[in-house]
Formats: sequence, C-alpha cells, structure tokens
Amino acid sequence: MKTNHSTWENYPVINIDRYLSDKQNPSILAFSCYFHDSSACIIKDGKLIAAVDEERFSRKKHDAGFPKQAINYCLEAAKLSTVDLVAFYENPDVKWSRIEETLKANPPSPETRRHIGKVWQEIKSKEKIQEVFTRETNLDNRIIFLDHHLCHAASSYYMSGFNESAVVTIDGVGEKATTSFGTAKGSDLSINKCINFPHSIGLVYTAITVFLGFKANDHEYKIMGLAPYGMMDRKENLCYEKLRNVIALYEDGSFELDMRYFGHNGFESPACTQAMCDLLGISQNKKEGTITQEHKDLAAALQMVTEDAVFNVLNYVHHETGHDQLCLAGGVALNSVLNGKIFSNTKFHRLFIQPSAGDSGTVVGAAKYIQHKIDSNIACERMAHSSYGPEYSSETIRQFLKGNGIVYQELLTDDELLDQTAKLLQEKNVIGWFQGRMEWGPRSLGNRSILASPMYENMMDILNVKVKHREAFRPFAPVVCVDDALTFFDCDEPIPDPTDYMLMVYPINQKQQAKIPAVTHVDGSGRLQTIRENQNPLYYKLIKKFGELTEVPVLINTSFNIRGEAIVCSPQDAYRCMMGTQIDYLVMGHFILKRMDNLKDAWLPTVDD
Repeated sequence: MKTNHSTWENYPVINIDRYLSDKQNPSILAFSCYFHDSSACIIKDGKLIAAVDEERFSRKKHDAGFPKQAINYCLEAAKLSTVDLVAFYENPDVKWSRIEETLKANPPSPETRRHIGKVWQEIKSKEKIQEVFTRETNLDNRIIFLDHHLCHAASSYYMSGFNESAVVTIDGVGEKATTSFGTAKGSDLSINKCINFPHSIGLVYTAITVFLGFKANDHEYKIMGLAPYGMMDRKENLCYEKLRNVIALYEDGSFELDMRYFGHNGFESPACTQAMCDLLGISQNKKEGTITQEHKDLAAALQMVTEDAVFNVLNYVHHETGHDQLCLAGGVALNSVLNGKIFSNTKFHRLFIQPSAGDSGTVVGAAKYIQHKIDSNIACERMAHSSYGPEYSSETIRQFLKGNGIVYQELLTDDELLDQTAKLLQEKNVIGWFQGRMEWGPRSLGNRSILASPMYENMMDILNVKVKHREAFRPFAPVVCVDDALTFFDCDEPIPDPTDYMLMVYPINQKQQAKIPAVTHVDGSGRLQTIRENQNPLYYKLIKKFGELTEVPVLINTSFNIRGEAIVCSPQDAYRCMMGTQIDYLVMGHFILKRMDNLKDAWLPTVDD
C-alpha cells in the first residue's frame, strides 16, 4: 500500500435546473444508446413504470442502436403518447473531450482519426442524438443530457428505499470518470470525488478478459466463473503478485495503473501490451482457445486484485462519509463474487445494488435524478422486484400457439400448473419458464428462466451442452425462497436485498452441498437468488412445491436464451429457443408445451457470441 500519492479528483458540478419544468409528478422518459446495451425507461406519477433493453426486441445481444422499440414499449406501458421530459444517460460533449485528449496523447493513423471523428459527428454528437430521437419517436422534447456516473449512482440510490447512503460507482469509463463516490440524503445526491481515465478497475478486468481469449464488454462474467478453477490464494498464485504490481493502491482508496501494460489509452493498441505478456510469462490466448491452468490462475489473480482495489475504495469511502449504508453501481457492481464479500471486508452494514447495475441501468438513474430535482420532498422508491418488461395475456399466447399449429396442453388453475411443473422438474426434465412481465437487467429472475433440478450431479453438464451450448466451466445459479436461504447458504444476516437479483455469491452450507451438486461451484459457492412470495407468488410456490416433492426447496435458474442470443421476450422467442435446444417442456402462462410433440419446428442453432 502506497501513501504518497492520490488519484482522486473533484467531480464536476452538474446543473440542469434550467431544463426542468415546474410540473409536479412529470412523466419522464430516459434512454441510452450507441455504446452497448441500449435501453429505455419511463416514470409516470412518480413511479418507475417500465424499463427494458433494446436487445430483447431486436434479438441482437448487447444491441447498441437507437432504442426505438424499447422507447415505444415504455410509452405503451405508461399509456402515454407524449412525455413531459426526456433524458439521456451521458454527456457526449464531455466524452468527446476525453476522446480528443486520447487522440492527442496517442495519435492513431490518419484514417482511424478521420473515422473516429466522422462517427462522432454523424452518430454520437448531442445534435445527432437529438435529431434521431425526434425523427424516430415523433416527440418534440429537448433532451436533457446528464452525466454517466451520476446516472449510475442515482439508479442505485433512488431505487434503494434508503433515506441516506454512501454511493459508489465503478465501471470501465463514463465520460472521463471510472470510479466515483459521494453521499445521498433524502432527495439530495452529490458525487464528490472521482478517478479518471485511463485508471480504471473495470478496464483492467476487461483487458484480462480479452487476454484470456474472451470478448470485451460481454464475457467478463465468464472470467468470474472461471476464477475458482484457478489458485485462489494470494500467496500461492504466481500470477497474483505480478498482476498486483500493475496497479498501485493508495491509502486514500485511490489507485493508479501502470500504463506500460495496457493499451486502452489509444485506439490501435491491444487491450494488453507485450509488456503484460512478458510480465506474466503467458502468451495471449486466441478467441475460443484452449483454457490452460495458467489461464485459470490468471483469472483467479484478476478476481483477487479486483477485490483488493474495490475494497480499498469502499473502506476509504466508509471512513470519509461515515455512512453504514452503501449504494453501489456500474459494471463492476455486477461482480457477484466480490459483492458477496463486501460485508466481511468493509464496515458497511447495508447494501443495495439494482438488477441492471451496468450501463443499461443508467436510464433509471437519469429519470430518477430529474424526478428528485423537481420534487425534493418525495422519498426514494424502493425497488421490490425487477419485472418492468412486457407481458403477454393468455389470449395472445393461445392465438400464437393455435396460429402456428403447436401442440399444447392448457391447465385451468395455478395449482394444476404448479403440480405438473414440479413433477416434471422432479423427473429430471428441463423447463422453459415464461410468466408475467419480463425482468429488467442481465439476469433471468423467474419470469424468463430455464429451470431444472439441482439434485442431479450431471445436470450442469446437461444444461451446458444440450441447452445453453456454452463452456463447461460455467456454473448455474441456485434459487431458493428467502425463508429457506439460511438453511442452504452461509450468507449474511439479514439477507441483503441484492440477493433477490442474483448479485451475491455465497458459500453453500457444507452439509447441503451433496443435496444440490448441480449448483455447487468448484469452490463450494453458489450465485444465490432469493425469492420472496410478494415479489413473484407463482415462482415462489413452484419452488416450495418442488421442495415438498423432494425435500430440497432449491431450483437451478438460468437465463432463457441460447448462448450468443438475448434473453427471450415474447412467446415466439420462447418457443423458438426451446425448439433450438433440448429443453423438454415450455411452461408459458397456463400452457404446457412438450418439445417432442412439436419436432416439426426443431432447428439447430449456429452458436456465435
């Protein structure tokens, strides 16, 4: 730990007062686009009504295009044709100034320089975003451009239900900031300090993700799953000390990268330089290359170094703010392994992370920040679920099934549905579970899920190979009713709210691991999802019903998609996904479809992510 330096800078003051209306409880639409995970949300009558990623409609994973379909859905869900205010999740002018600084510091080829300038002016400038928004939506609102890290922080705090909190955002990079912290009380939220590009914990994680042969801004979660296969011991892992030396951690919580090892401060450099290869003594892996033990150890080292840096930030923030409550946001807040260790490595006592903590979730922060600037007397809305996407009526589903000649069974009551589904799960069938409003965020949480029994040791292999078409090392998450969680998991008490959104990894109780081998990772942990009856009664009752049959009230829950595709949204998406996999049954509303009865529609996916 170094003491004689600091990389904290003052966070810029954001003033949007001149753009705000005097109307109480205004309708507010917010959107993001042109980087990754374009999204939109809407607030009406003071409440979040809808929030969704564009990828769910376009079927293009991480769709970065203008979110026309997401915006249309939000307007439809709110039953509005116009809105009072419109917000964007970042400030393009400030981001461009950072890009210009990078271009000057590390000049690319003239061709690359011209291309970057053209893309910015023709696609990503404020003027162009305004022009496209007006043309695509027929709305005449002037867009309020906010700040990326402010939107991240607001997306967590204003949905936490807390009355005061420390707020921390850690990601790759916003306009310039990569890490920031501040405080919030009532409706007041202020970001005080930040660390700026190129010093970034998120970009270190991304750089090593690419080094290991995976995709940036997509596969970081795979590295988190790979890490436990490596040496998770700081003294024994030879990569740890080497990687730890490329990031200086200071006593005031700040950090600094040694840029000799990274290429992100330029537009034509690899994520990691040759110096990184020389330091580690490992060659960069090719895409989809063989994963060796060295690679597994590097993934473990990356996870440990990330935890070192983040806990150093959080402990400083706790000391500076004096708050025991923490609201965390940014892409790094999706690192559920790290999140599960926050209480044991810091002095914070309560934690909130909203389910879409990455960039797509900033739209909620943009809308909520404006709402609280207009009315400082309203309390923070407490996010009690993640169901902010489309839902489909029984009649819509029935018409789809009949119109496509699909063989199905319709059950009349919830009890019949639960009895039959639980029995199918007990019999080792894999179930596509399609119910209610689609979830917000990158995790399926019980409305667009693939479910299976965790009691069979080979179920992980069945799901990975025959259903998900993905790497064998990746674990599956267990879902358990909150009142049974402490029986199966060695988790914090009281159980933190982020477990509802599959955002915290905990050790599975050693006495229970043999009962649920398919969700017990190689290190004995599980990425826990808790479910409360008032959040999703049908899902809760299904888990309890399965427990009655098996004495194990735990299910496997994984996202309802094929590798490389977005999570399903519509009945058409769900049926297509089942017929391109070996999912045995699709339970869609009160309808049950058996794959073997509908082989006329079977197809073989070409997996490419």
